[in-house]
Amino acid sequence: MKIKSAIFVFTANLLFVMPKMAFAAGNSPIDTGTTAWMLTATALVLLMVPGLAMFYGGLVRTKNVLGTMMHSFVAMAVIGVLWAVCGYSLAFGKSILGGVVGWQKDYFFLNGIDNTITKGIPEYVLAMFQGKFAIITPALISGALAERVYFRGYILFIVLWFLFIYCPLCHWVWASDGWLYNAGASGVIDLAGGLVIHVSAGFSALIAALMLGPRHGYPKTAMNPNNLVMTLMGAGLLWVGWFGFNAGSTVQSGLETARALTMTQISAASGALTWIVIEAIVFRKATSLGFASGILAGLVAITPAAGVVKPYGAMILGALSSIVCYFALNAKMKLGYDDSLDCFGIHGIGSGLGVVMLSFFIRDSWMQSATASANGAWSYLNQLSIQLLGLGATIGLAVIGTAIIVFVVEKTIGFRIDVQKEIEGLDQSLHGEHGYGLVYPDTRG
Repeated sequence: MKIKSAIFVFTANLLFVMPKMAFAAGNSPIDTGTTAWMLTATALVLLMVPGLAMFYGGLVRTKNVLGTMMHSFVAMAVIGVLWAVCGYSLAFGKSILGGVVGWQKDYFFLNGIDNTITKGIPEYVLAMFQGKFAIITPALISGALAERVYFRGYILFIVLWFLFIYCPLCHWVWASDGWLYNAGASGVIDLAGGLVIHVSAGFSALIAALMLGPRHGYPKTAMNPNNLVMTLMGAGLLWVGWFGFNAGSTVQSGLETARALTMTQISAASGALTWIVIEAIVFRKATSLGFASGILAGLVAITPAAGVVKPYGAMILGALSSIVCYFALNAKMKLGYDDSLDCFGIHGIGSGLGVVMLSFFIRDSWMQSATASANGAWSYLNQLSIQLLGLGATIGLAVIGTAIIVFVVEKTIGFRIDVQKEIEGLDQSLHGEHGYGLVYPDTRG
């Protein structure tokens, strides 16, 4: 009996330690808890892409619902392949060309990371997590191009935009040798992509919308959403996915993760509440579209700031973002540009606000740590100047780069769809399908 008991105890102990032993690589054992969370966060960020497709798909006319949703889904395939081939290397490889972009032979086709552990997790997980960010960013831009571009032109556009705008910008802000990452005493603060994702997508969307021109009949012809139920559900999925977006960007499973998740929730709720209060004052009613817009306004504002602000700061940022984005969307009609689904008005403006305003709500513990590591050189004013530098650099790259890319795509394979196909609708003219089998497509204007 004693022998059997000893065997049982030995086996139980062996099973207990096997996970850590099995996943060890050299002297760098895997933190299984953090790895499990990062796998979950990666899935949550990918969930945002179908959420975005639903959000955008519900906002367009019936005849364009599939074509619009395909813009989000195809990014999963196109950018998913490019990221594995060269994107991870361009974004997180060692700086080349004076720090303009990265490159590392070992990252080409992800060949060199098969046994690599980074920050306690397999580097494959980190690469895939970052890859989901790369997928959703050009998909965001599609909201400004909705209902009026060739599918082939859109695919070429996102390929070029990914290679020449997203990857360099990602390297500047998030790579350990990126120049914005190391700017000033503490580097630019952008936890989950206020600059890299939302500001870049928002300003690129504005330039693309201006260069392509408005949809046929805009603004005289009514272009009402086909399915606000789908849009509202899409906004809900985006809210859920954003927890992976922000909390996952801490690349840990601890205090910082909890802080980022909490600030995300508070800002989103504050943004949604503020928007419906504005509508109650102005229109005496609250709309589902306004509520969904408020959610996104709060989320994009907290994206760069979730790692450094406290709850009251998150609440203020969400509210301010909703107020500013509300007036930005109203100004669109007066200015006359056709950002179909308000990518610039929400993502460019809201996240740009968060990037700058976070400087005024930094928590004391983060400030003290930054001051100590910078030998006393850190200050709120210095951080504000770094944030403004990052914002200016991001806008400059997005505006100039997008203008060149749109011009190239239009002059090569064509970008803006011809009027007849636009009137017929993207679903039928480009995909040979109808989004709703029992509903005839709207072919007016």
